[in-house]
Amino acid sequence: MFNGGGSADSAVAAQTSPQVSAPVADPPRSTPTRASRGGARSPEPSAKPAPKKSAKPRHTVKKKAKKPAKKTYKVLKSGACTASYYWEGQMTASGEPFNPNELTAAHKTLPMGSKVRVTNTGNGRSVIVRINDRGPYAGGRCLDLSKAAMQKVGGTGAGVIPVRYQVLARD
Repeated sequence: MFNGGGSADSAVAAQTSPQVSAPVADPPRSTPTRASRGGARSPEPSAKPAPKKSAKPRHTVKKKAKKPAKKTYKVLKSGACTASYYWEGQMTASGEPFNPNELTAAHKTLPMGSKVRVTNTGNGRSVIVRINDRGPYAGGRCLDLSKAAMQKVGGTGAGVIPVRYQVLARD
């Protein structure tokens, strides 16, 4: 198979060896490609320098929001008695439906809408309630708290607790 005449072998090799040519650029497309994101492609990188980043940090630490100032109240009247709680009812004396999950209470004589701070003298826990009903009608008690209010002062296990109360006026 070998033929000693180098010219025929070189002619065959020239026909079968791959030809190396310069790459051909893609023709411009009329519709944008994904890589171009809809903008016109620039054939060469721009000579413009990248915009300078500002000295402002990218991540800012948020300042803690100031807590709103605690409401201050002036004490109009105070006293001590026992309080109980109730969790069932239909309509209060103020005309609103009873909701055991609201911080409300019943008192025999205080005006509807009065704010009263009730403190459990056994543990010192207190809650501010709104008077929206009349009662209690059991001897020795001056307040009937909603179930939510009684839970705040920690008295639902006992049922009846000794309390200190303060009738409040907003300053």
